Amino acid sequence: MDNKSYQDFYFKKAKIKGYRSRSAFKLIELNQKFKFLKKGIKLLDVGSFPGGWCQVVSQNVKKGRIMAVDKKKIINIKDVKIIEGDFLDENTEKKILKFFNSKIDVILSDMAPNTSGNKSLDSIRTNELCLSILKFSKSTLDKNGVVISKLFMGEDFEEIKAYAKKTFKKINFFKPNSSRDNSRETYIHCNRLNS
Repeated sequence: MDNKSYQDFYFKKAKIKGYRSRSAFKLIELNQKFKFLKKGIKLLDVGSFPGGWCQVVSQNVKKGRIMAVDKKKIINIKDVKIIEGDFLDENTEKKILKFFNSKIDVILSDMAPNTSGNKSLDSIRTNELCLSILKFSKSTLDKNGVVISKLFMGEDFEEIKAYAKKTFKKINFFKPNSSRDNSRETYIHCNRLNS
């Protein structure tokens, strides 16, 4: 499927299903593969704007505790606490920790920086965000918890892979069918922290 056909197909599909973004289908595929959205879990979604992932989470996680964080304003979503702020900011981190008040079961990140037009630079910046999620999870994730984060196949991919292997008992990489064919985007799935 070429880029335009991809955009049209998933844009229409998202509109029909009532999702705010095409990326909702990426999360649906990720959950079908790894089965991490469960009743009653504590879940943090970072880089949430416009809220497509949170809509999927809200539909699948009943009686849970869900928080969305993004620099951009997100319109309210049922059963989701929304924080407008920079995930890397200390004040935002304090709000996250206060909201959950215990270890988190699932941390999701579809974070990406504003694109610069330089694919190599954008890839490095996205992967830096992925690494920041993995580091954050070391102290905040339940020992049997799950982290899923976007990253790009690039020069620093091996560094992230090595860090994840050192930090988690199990890691996988998965590119959803709903990702563009020509995109270097993939997702890392990390499960169960090393003690």
